[in-house]
Amino acid sequence: MTRDELLDLFHRSGALHDGHFRLSSGLHSPGYLQCALVLQHPQHAEMLGRALADRLRDLRPTVVLSPALGGVIIGQEVGRALGVRAIFAERNDGTLTLRRGFTVAENDRVLVVEDVLTTGGSTRETMQVARAAGGQVVGVASIVDRSRGVARFDVPFSALLEMSLPTYEPDQCPLCAKGLPVVKPGSRPVIA
Repeated sequence: MTRDELLDLFHRSGALHDGHFRLSSGLHSPGYLQCALVLQHPQHAEMLGRALADRLRDLRPTVVLSPALGGVIIGQEVGRALGVRAIFAERNDGTLTLRRGFTVAENDRVLVVEDVLTTGGSTRETMQVARAAGGQVVGVASIVDRSRGVARFDVPFSALLEMSLPTYEPDQCPLCAKGLPVVKPGSRPVIA
């Protein structure tokens, strides 16, 4: 898929939002991508998963590991396209961990898959989960990279779409300075 086709898909799905948002990283931004609105359509999820898998097949992963909740659907689709297991890590008392009987074996080649990458924090945490379980992380992928090239990993990284939406530390946010209410996507408005 081309960049224009991907952007068109996000626009048609209503997944690209303008406003004042507090991202899961804690940063503020005037734009937010809600990948779930694209991934709710199985044909789109399958297409995006196949596109990521095609880029990463040569890494020969044996398992896809995604952080819950955002990475679960795209991780499943990448796993399906690669013909490997797709599992997820989730928070338990604030710590990302494997639960539900999911395991990573010492000989597993783990591909970490996210929906949107901003700072890379949850991706790095997911990589740590895989390594702590004994797996070898062979690559990282996301549908969208909005890190502006800042997020770096010690393994190959691939994203279908690079998007440069500005982010701000809360105490340096021009939207806060204008008094615009901040919204944490998926929830009620919150006070910054």
